[in-house]
Amino acid sequence: MKRIIYPGTFDPLHYGHIDITKRAAKLFDEVHICISDNLHKNPLFSHEERMDMIEECVHDIDNVHVHSNPKNLVIRFAKEHDAVAIIRGLRHVSDFELEFQMAMVNHGINSDISTILMVSNEKFLHLNSTIIRELAKYNTDLSKFVPKSIERKLIEKMKEKNG
Repeated sequence: MKRIIYPGTFDPLHYGHIDITKRAAKLFDEVHICISDNLHKNPLFSHEERMDMIEECVHDIDNVHVHSNPKNLVIRFAKEHDAVAIIRGLRHVSDFELEFQMAMVNHGINSDISTILMVSNEKFLHLNSTIIRELAKYNTDLSKFVPKSIERKLIEKMKEKNG
């Protein structure tokens, strides 16, 4: 059984994330999406909200599982789930430097788990969750970027946040 971990904050999940998930699901027996914390980010949605949104969007992919991993290193999570690799999406050359650094650190912690860097589909190279949250703040049509259910939740969350 070949398992891969797809970590991220997924705040919110967007079509670029879904594309990487679907492509990884074709290559591996199981894909475990791992919602993790990032010290440099202040998520809009809770872990539970993100889990619900992701599960709703990938429920039709049989070999994808969604987990919350708030207080653990991804490399430890990967070992605990007997994963052979961690997958990360690359949008631009600028992503490579950080991803390479993380891959080297993870390799130093556990050399049995590989890191795979998958280039994003060109349709989604411009997408990131920060831009999507910013667009949602200004009540922009997000249908090209996120599934309708996530767009609704983003609009609701922005209304709550901004009163």
